[in-house]
Amino acid sequence: MINIAIDGPAGAGKSCAAKLVAERIGALYLDTGAMYRAFALAMIRRGADLTNAEAAAELVGKVDIDVGISGGTQHTFINGEDVTDELRSVEVSAGASAAGLVPEVREYMQAKQREIAGTYDVVLDGRDIGTKVLPNTPHKFFLTASAEVRAKRRFDEMHKENRPPFDEVLSAIIARDEQDMNRAADPLRPASDAIIIDTSDMTLNEVVHTILESVISVGR
Repeated sequence: MINIAIDGPAGAGKSCAAKLVAERIGALYLDTGAMYRAFALAMIRRGADLTNAEAAAELVGKVDIDVGISGGTQHTFINGEDVTDELRSVEVSAGASAAGLVPEVREYMQAKQREIAGTYDVVLDGRDIGTKVLPNTPHKFFLTASAEVRAKRRFDEMHKENRPPFDEVLSAIIARDEQDMNRAADPLRPASDAIIIDTSDMTLNEVVHTILESVISVGR
């Protein structure tokens, strides 16, 4: 069984790297963000206030968030219902960020993710994988890059017709960093034994190669 943890701030390239690493070693890529989005969607459906931490905590235990793989693609479920196609709205994304600040929600998600990692060879990316979800895996990586580089990546990913000015994208990246690093529940930080990779001047293939070289050298 092999479990690989890839953490880092928004725009560091961890999701793209994690997907390619998983593909190249024949492992499952687990989109942990989709699980938080599903939880937010469950709150929206119940008419709950997405900014109410008590409401989010109360929903834990009343809703089952799970994932499955079909055709090589992850599908995310709420109480057995496939909600994959409903998870990318602005409201759901904002709700996921708010839910991620609630300790009870994080603990629930971490337990779910550990359960999946105990069943499959899996690559997980997020902000607390190496520190909380998979603290015992020997394969921990923390991807980072300057805020300007990360903002440029996000800016370039957006459709030209709808994207905001670059300064707004940069401000959003900086604000997300502040939120992630200073939240009370599992603040963003590299695990003490994580390999830190600055991706600012690296191509995606170079990042993937660096990760795979380390995984091969350490072994399972």
